[in-house]
Amino acid sequence: MNAHYDLDRVIRKVPDFPKQGVLYYDITGILAVPEAFQYCIDRMEVLCEGREIDAIAAVEARGFIFAAPLALRLGLPLILVRKMGKLPNKVFTKSFELEYGCDVVCVQEVDIHKGSRILLVDDLIATGGTLKAAASMFEEHGALVEGFLGVIGLPFLKYEQALAPYPVEVPQVYHGE
Repeated sequence: MNAHYDLDRVIRKVPDFPKQGVLYYDITGILAVPEAFQYCIDRMEVLCEGREIDAIAAVEARGFIFAAPLALRLGLPLILVRKMGKLPNKVFTKSFELEYGCDVVCVQEVDIHKGSRILLVDDLIATGGTLKAAASMFEEHGALVEGFLGVIGLPFLKYEQALAPYPVEVPQVYHGE
């Protein structure tokens, strides 16, 4: 395993997307560099060591990219947290506010089991709104959220405060603004 890879070199920063004044961190640059992608999955696996987890829950859509190989490596089920209208069975839903609007996350009812320990995974942790909504949905239906794991974190948006008291882990923290 590569002990360190500077993800900042491959993450593309796109100004004024999806709206004026927002600096978008495009993680697809990681996917274009196999060594960077490998580093992310390796580090995420290390960050899971010693945790008691029954399933990985991935947040749509880019969270799927990182959570799927992680769940496979850990031998755990993968649960998809999707937007409204994207799942075929009965779903639980949770509305939440975004920095530029509002949204709804959904999980199939058959995927949430009372007492199961869930680790929520996303590509980028910014304000924490989506993850917090997903965690709330799991817990309202009997699962236990063990924490959050992302590829990159933007601490200047205070995600750790928003997601407290849950533990939040990221292979790389981006300190710029």
